[in-house]
Amino acid sequence: MTDVTRRDRARADTERDIRHTAHKLLVEQGREAVTLRAIARVLGITAPALYRYYASRDALLQELCRDVCADLTATAQLAMDNVPAADGPGRVSAICRSFRSWSLAHPQEFSLVFGSPKEPSALRTEWHPADDPFARVFLGLMARFFAETGGIVDTEGQSIDWVPPDLVDDLREYEYVLREVLEEMGAEIRGFPLNLAVIHLSLQWWVRLYGHVALEVFGAFPFALSDSEALFETLLEDLAKSTGVSG
Repeated sequence: MTDVTRRDRARADTERDIRHTAHKLLVEQGREAVTLRAIARVLGITAPALYRYYASRDALLQELCRDVCADLTATAQLAMDNVPAADGPGRVSAICRSFRSWSLAHPQEFSLVFGSPKEPSALRTEWHPADDPFARVFLGLMARFFAETGGIVDTEGQSIDWVPPDLVDDLREYEYVLREVLEEMGAEIRGFPLNLAVIHLSLQWWVRLYGHVALEVFGAFPFALSDSEALFETLLEDLAKSTGVSG
């Protein structure tokens, strides 16, 4: 093994130790406890030494966000893979339920990734759904389902092909991203275009799913619920009926 290889491996090991310690502090004490000084104290090194690995606390939090998103994405992917590929509605429900269960089990990680403030110096200043690994998988799954099945119907069985004019430009930008995601997923679109209506409905699913889960994780429902899971299942049923996602 060359000196360069040994140095690279040692650096990788140290970076892993730093992120592991940061994650432990996050889970046990919350985001504010994740500081370079605290991490250095746990690892037995000086705080300035950490700057050789991460330029700032925000840079470290960005990497921690990526680690958390990778874990969430893997969890959702596993849940989806446990449902037969031919069962589109079942796979949609599986990924939605896995997102909720993971979020409730990991409130600090959820808060870091999905609840960070938008400030000029914040790590998520220019975030939008397509930047998030989990949102990419979720939106890609929904777009694939709608595109392959043509399942874009309202509660009366009529095709939905209208989108709000003010959203057209934004949805066109998402179209390019979702096409990349579908290619990564190996999707084959069988004669049904990935149009703006598909993207609009996919985004509606994500917004409503995220909204419910965020309220539940942060305990922000306007009144106490004895069975929030029942409300979540009602949400899924309503979304399924309004967008044609039914078994």
